[in-house]
Amino acid sequence: MYNKTLFLDMDLYSIFMLVGVLACLVFIRVLSDHRKMKAAWQNLVLFNAVFAVLLGYGGAVLFQAFYNFMDDGVFEIVNNTGATFYGGLIGGTAMFIVIYFAAGHFLFKDGYHKQHFRMVSDMAAPCIAVAHGFGRLGCLMAGCCHGACTTAWYGVYMDIPGDGTAEMVKVIPVQLYEAIFLLALAAVTFLLFWKNKKYLLPVYMITYGLWRFVAEYLRADDRGATVVDFLSPSQLISVLLISGGLALLAIELYVDHKKKSSESDHSTEASDKPTEV
Repeated sequence: MYNKTLFLDMDLYSIFMLVGVLACLVFIRVLSDHRKMKAAWQNLVLFNAVFAVLLGYGGAVLFQAFYNFMDDGVFEIVNNTGATFYGGLIGGTAMFIVIYFAAGHFLFKDGYHKQHFRMVSDMAAPCIAVAHGFGRLGCLMAGCCHGACTTAWYGVYMDIPGDGTAEMVKVIPVQLYEAIFLLALAAVTFLLFWKNKKYLLPVYMITYGLWRFVAEYLRADDRGATVVDFLSPSQLISVLLISGGLALLAIELYVDHKKKSSESDHSTEASDKPTEV
């Protein structure tokens, strides 16, 4: 919609991306303060999040280059290669986990980081969602990740990059819809985390996976190809994300059930012991 450079050689896409990263870091600080986590642990998570974003962006570009290769047989990384969210999510998550446990091993000899890793995963839900939500507003400004052409009232005019036309095109603003969805998801999971609720990462994975799978049918930009002809790359990864979320939810429920049963058994054993006189 508006992809002109504003100041410091930055356009609105870059600005919204930066705002998203800062919002993510603010969420981490506020939520970890709320749980009264150690300062060293908070610093580990904050600095790790920054590295994960930087390395994740490399993963986003790499995945897009692979999608392009699947589509046209040419694998190259140039200025206009583009980036895909799922590539950034996978790459950033992998780097975060590696750095978290590697650095935590030296910082916390008592295993403090291991004890609270599940809390990190739950905190990731609102943090990723808020960063992604602002990022989608950046996509709206840049005109990328757009929807199909339409004449309906809900369409907006965009200057589509590389469409070869001199006029702006009216399309479905999928980026705006996704931004609203993600920011709402961020708000809901933030409040749930604040109230000490669990299973937030599986909820995010399942909910966003379902949204993205459906939203892809509204997209009209080049999505690349996959080994499954009737699914776009993002839809295929959405299926894997939903499956992973369901598996993670089942595992967490099973672990909590076993823990509760164990605590109940110990409590029963303690109550059955004869009282010494």
